[in-house]
Amino acid sequence: MKKMSPLSGFPEWSPEERLVETRVIEHLQRTFELFGFTPLETRSVEPLEVLLEKGEVDKEIYVLRRLQAGEAEADKNLALHFDLTVPFARYVAQNRGQLSFPFKRYQIQKAWRGERPQDGRFREFYQADFDVIGENELPISYDLEMPLLLHEILDQLPIPPVTLLINNRKVLEGFCRGLRIDDGALAIRILDKLDKIGEDAVRKQLMGMEGGTTRQAEKLLALAQIRTPDASFADEIRKLEVDHELLEKGIEELSFVMNGLAGVPKGRVLADLHIARGLDYYTGTVYEGVLTGHEGLGAVCSGGRYDDLASGSSSLKLPGVGISIGITRILSRLFKKKSLSTNRPTPVCVLVALVDEASRPLSLEVASRLRARGIAADLAPRPVKYGKQIQLAQRRGIPFVWFPPADPSSSHEVRDIRSGVQGPADASLWEPPPEDRNVRLVRLPRPDEGPID
Repeated sequence: MKKMSPLSGFPEWSPEERLVETRVIEHLQRTFELFGFTPLETRSVEPLEVLLEKGEVDKEIYVLRRLQAGEAEADKNLALHFDLTVPFARYVAQNRGQLSFPFKRYQIQKAWRGERPQDGRFREFYQADFDVIGENELPISYDLEMPLLLHEILDQLPIPPVTLLINNRKVLEGFCRGLRIDDGALAIRILDKLDKIGEDAVRKQLMGMEGGTTRQAEKLLALAQIRTPDASFADEIRKLEVDHELLEKGIEELSFVMNGLAGVPKGRVLADLHIARGLDYYTGTVYEGVLTGHEGLGAVCSGGRYDDLASGSSSLKLPGVGISIGITRILSRLFKKKSLSTNRPTPVCVLVALVDEASRPLSLEVASRLRARGIAADLAPRPVKYGKQIQLAQRRGIPFVWFPPADPSSSHEVRDIRSGVQGPADASLWEPPPEDRNVRLVRLPRPDEGPID
């Protein structure tokens, strides 16, 4: 058979890495539901025109096309979704008569983007989105709930802390209007490139806009330098002496969010006035999260407030706010650094040994009793010497081996193969230590940092 090469941008995790990924997803699901979010899964494809109207992503969209399709066939205008927000908005607009508002949903699915594969960027990847959509209006309190939930989710995972950067598009747009910039949307998109291309390049592009001036460029760059752990950003903005009604509205909304984060450790959420988000559908609060110690990876979670995305052709407004977590992006970096794993490489807690073929029904009964009590058990494939069955458990990372009795007068026994401790056990009562019962995530120390508390 011809040797197969990896397909760039389409990750395939090892079984151990996939086990980590599934545990992360399970944790996200539990936490979302604790906050009242309902699961949703939308189709993988959308009409091309729906995807194209939501931002400058046309070069990244994978178009769906059957190999032998004719020019007139309907599927030629379908494409794979590049995020989960646009499909969610379409779903809400299409099904609003059957939904109760505010509608809180979470969605964990794959998305596809035809961008150049690089560290942390893939063509196929898992995202976890959580959004709230309201009918006609959505209170600003939900803009505060987003970072609180994000902190709750990520703080319980054994990963480096995530610092969340928050801004408000009204601040940026109002600031541009106060400076009398003709194309504020273009100016914001340029400012959003600050981390990628640097201050000098941003200044040059701002001044290169039609009607752009040195004063406008310098004022915008000064705004972009403001970063505070609290609502003191408002005083810093006012020092720049730019006034506009929309700017004041943005300051008010951003201040509300920052003032409500008292329970989050100081410094984990920052008001950062250069955050804009490149997609044009954001209209208010915007979020970007970076992994501490891995800032070069870029944003690992992002999102914001959108007022018109879900409204469709209806005059009824369906404003929303949400955040997307880049599961694949985070895990790819942690796998690369070998800093996240599980307490064992298999879900199996107990390997039930075989005495001989005649006693296979007894071993199956033991495994069934353990499974009925939520203890993952597997059966040894062959009745070879016990030493070889123990070696099989060691190779697979299974911590316990169960030995059924060779005759009815003897008792069952179970051995912890790590310590060698062995003793009698009853399949209806025996419990492994709590730390061994289920597969759990563990953070591995880097070689230079020693044990992790």
